[in-house]
Amino acid sequence: MTDPRHVLVHGGTFVSVGVGGEITGTHSGHSPDGLFVRDARHLSRWQLTVDGAVPWVLVPVEPGDTARCVLVPRVGLEEPPSCTVLREQAVAEHGLVESLRVVGNRAVPTAVRLALTVDADFADPFELRHDHRTYCKTGAVRARRATGDGVVFDYHRGEWASRTEVVCTPAPDAVEETGTGARRLVWALELPPEGTVELLLRVTAHPHGAPHPARVPGSPGEAIRELRSLQDELTPRTRLDPRPEWPGLADVCAQGLADLAVLRVPATGPDGEDVRVPAAGVPWFSAMLARDALLTSLFSVEHLPALAAATLAALAATQADAEAPEPGKIVHEVRHGELAHFGQVPYGRSYGSVDATPLFLVLLGAYTAATGDRTLARRLEPHARAAVDWLLDHGGLAEHGYLVHRADGSGPAGRGWKDSPGAICRADGTPATGPVRAAGAQGYAYDALRRAAFLARTAWADPAYAARLNRTATALRTRFPGDFWMAEHDFPALALDEHGKPLDALGSDAGHLLWSGLLDEEQGRAVGRRLLAPDFFSGWGVRTLAAGQGAYHPLSSHRGAVWPHDNAVIALGLARYGLHEEARTVARGVLAAARAGGNRVPEVLSGHPRDTHPVPVPHPHSGVRQSRSAATPLALLTAVGDRAG
Repeated sequence: MTDPRHVLVHGGTFVSVGVGGEITGTHSGHSPDGLFVRDARHLSRWQLTVDGAVPWVLVPVEPGDTARCVLVPRVGLEEPPSCTVLREQAVAEHGLVESLRVVGNRAVPTAVRLALTVDADFADPFELRHDHRTYCKTGAVRARRATGDGVVFDYHRGEWASRTEVVCTPAPDAVEETGTGARRLVWALELPPEGTVELLLRVTAHPHGAPHPARVPGSPGEAIRELRSLQDELTPRTRLDPRPEWPGLADVCAQGLADLAVLRVPATGPDGEDVRVPAAGVPWFSAMLARDALLTSLFSVEHLPALAAATLAALAATQADAEAPEPGKIVHEVRHGELAHFGQVPYGRSYGSVDATPLFLVLLGAYTAATGDRTLARRLEPHARAAVDWLLDHGGLAEHGYLVHRADGSGPAGRGWKDSPGAICRADGTPATGPVRAAGAQGYAYDALRRAAFLARTAWADPAYAARLNRTATALRTRFPGDFWMAEHDFPALALDEHGKPLDALGSDAGHLLWSGLLDEEQGRAVGRRLLAPDFFSGWGVRTLAAGQGAYHPLSSHRGAVWPHDNAVIALGLARYGLHEEARTVARGVLAAARAGGNRVPEVLSGHPRDTHPVPVPHPHSGVRQSRSAATPLALLTAVGDRAG
């Protein structure tokens, strides 16, 4: 779905505007517009009029680090516009800065009335989703007040307090009430003959619970310099220099790095240190989701090990402690919004996922192996051991022989990355109920045990513990085929149901087993080749479910769509099993989809085949920017460079 919104991102702040730089407080496609900081909308209207009317857009906002457009007042066919408005917007940490250059087009002085309608509704993103849910906000109070140079919006609900300040240079000549709660800032400008008047507008968000005071730059240029500094922090330690047969990969990698730099959000390490970790993505997940941050960091660990170190530190700091119901478990999601604060959504600190805990161990092992630095592994040894204990105890490895989670219930509790309703199912589409053992999670557990054994041997000086973990991993690898392998398909089951029976849907999860090394050589190579068959491989990537099954739907998120990050895992797994041409085929498909979208890897595509749809068909709920997708080209670079292992 084409979305006319333009999104600017700076850490935990993002703004979504229309083609003329406007914010209307409405949805366009699947994305809300507005200025968002820490799970609250700090601008819900930002609408410019010139001489009483919405201006025409001569040059719409173009993709980039700023939103630039050219506007003119509405006039008749025989009357040339009296002025031209050059609009530029840039986002900063906790705010937005905008310049309006009003250029006179006449050889005589010209009067122009400029007005900007502004509002802040402080809506939580969960209120803006099209999921037919409503949230009671008893006691909420909104207030607006004019200041000498702008307007201030306040929001209170009990102890919850947020504020948005708008400061204008020069100050508006008037601040008017609109009757809807918004405020209209008005300037009566006198343009010299063919002269220019410039207005500078700064919006500063003061979200509830922000750890640092907000400071918004004085101009879009200054905001861009701060953004460049943020991007410079994320410098690869290796050259991203693909071989000549990959002419487009360098550009896609560069776009991914630029997105990764600005998608990082502030977090805190176990000793209170400030770190920045990859947010899952905008518009809906500008927050730390452990699975997304872990996969992003795993994809980029060879090139950006500092990103992995920050992710590990933040997740160690939020790990469930000894007093929690499941000590040692790694957090699933951390939210800072109003609804999470009041317990109206279960994501303030949610520990629901089954896969974040093993992936934490996988990343710690991968970081140590990639850098040769054992300092972080030693520092996080208690956290890693607690994570292993969770795998064995609450995770179910010791009692059931596999990691176990529930496929039903409310919220994300106990789920893997395929967490939409009915994603874990049989080939005919019948969804699983009760506790299930998902195949992919078993691969993560196997890899986690092996990586933890490596750490015990090399960093913790505990060979006995290493030997125990290796025995547990070997036992898991030995038992897995007997329970999961479907001889009639020469392919593993998607999961085992609550009775231990295979769920026979053929899914891309099998590629995750290649990545983790859980399958033996013969089975692994058979699976890898099967994933490139036409019912799986769309031409843009491997589908989440093979076409032709009753469960398949090309626009179902986890029952037919194509996820580039899923394909990055698959490509790494294919290379691990020596299926290098198959890995290259997957990489070519994903990169072609990225180049069709201006070198940005999409979050998710439809499963429609490339031979009948030569342009990628977007998924209606694909995010605008997404950290796993941004890191995907780095994983593909590793896979096609024959460095996967």
